[in-house]
Amino acid sequence: MSVADVLQFLAAGRKTGTLKIGRGSIIKQIYLEDGLIVGSTSNDPKEFLGQVLLHYGKIDEAQLQTAMDIHRQSGGKLGTVLSSRGLVSEADIMEVLRTRTLEIIYDLFIWEEADFEFFDSEPLPHDLIRIEVNATSVIMDGIYRIDEWSRYRKVIPSDRTFFELKSGWTHSIRESNKEIREVLYHVEKHLTAAEICFNLHTSLFHAYAVLFDLVEKGAIKVAGEAEPPAVEVAADLSALNFPQTIPELLQLARAELKDDDVENALVFIYSALEQEPKNTEAQSLREEAERGYVAKLYQNGLSPQAVPRLLASLDQLASQYLGPQEGFVLSRINGELDISGILSVCPFREVDSLRMIKTLLDRGMIGIDNNL
Repeated sequence: MSVADVLQFLAAGRKTGTLKIGRGSIIKQIYLEDGLIVGSTSNDPKEFLGQVLLHYGKIDEAQLQTAMDIHRQSGGKLGTVLSSRGLVSEADIMEVLRTRTLEIIYDLFIWEEADFEFFDSEPLPHDLIRIEVNATSVIMDGIYRIDEWSRYRKVIPSDRTFFELKSGWTHSIRESNKEIREVLYHVEKHLTAAEICFNLHTSLFHAYAVLFDLVEKGAIKVAGEAEPPAVEVAADLSALNFPQTIPELLQLARAELKDDDVENALVFIYSALEQEPKNTEAQSLREEAERGYVAKLYQNGLSPQAVPRLLASLDQLASQYLGPQEGFVLSRINGELDISGILSVCPFREVDSLRMIKTLLDRGMIGIDNNL
């Protein structure tokens, strides 16, 4: 079934329960009551409440870091922490929650495939902050996005596309806002579409829409595509004469986990998931290995209170290829924010952010000060 058909079926049947949709490690849940969408959750860090508030300018990174510190110490909901400290109003939180639910659903429309389950009559979470979204309007907007996405891809072929300003670009833009000015700033720096998306704290669809509009207006033009990131040698198992079948890869991963070598275990697990993303055994092993990886990093000196600082010069950084996520993490390393602070403002999973910090550390681009 298409996403539109699933939502239409649930709305027409005035269903109450939880729609769970998963693709790889991303799981989104949409809560319905009598056919109305009343809330949502997602384990995609870009769709966490703090990141969405950040994107829409309701809070800044310093406020998010402060709220996350309080949230980690005292528990409770992040929205409650923010509103009780006067950092954001309850009205703004409700507005952003509604917007986030729409974005969570719209994103599903451009997924090519996913698995879904509907838990009929399942009670809604007791702490759900309720909103009301009409499923029919969401379906119409979602179908519109599918058509738009097709148009965008004809002009912007991949996330690695980068742009440049056209001569006389200032005459092409009659009106601008903060977001457009920020996009133009990133275009001038030859950032890719993915890098611009990460720096805007927005969905890829929205980033493409802004870039496409600027291309259409003649303000910018597509200048090329960045080279894909180098594939890690360890991940090329065929070159190392390792077995290629999924059962053999998972057997090797379990052996590495038994020997407490989580990094090697993850290489085998990721290789298995590349072949079969929906393999439940591989997904379960990945969760176990990633938890062990995070714990091991923290045990080996990369503590949440450690403060990373930049060691490489700008010329050295320019000579190294950095993916958009690595570039985003690196841009938050200023010698002041500690690891926990950086994690709180990065729209990525904790394990992914820590892995990138470790990579930057291993490459000698950053250092760690544990004494601050």
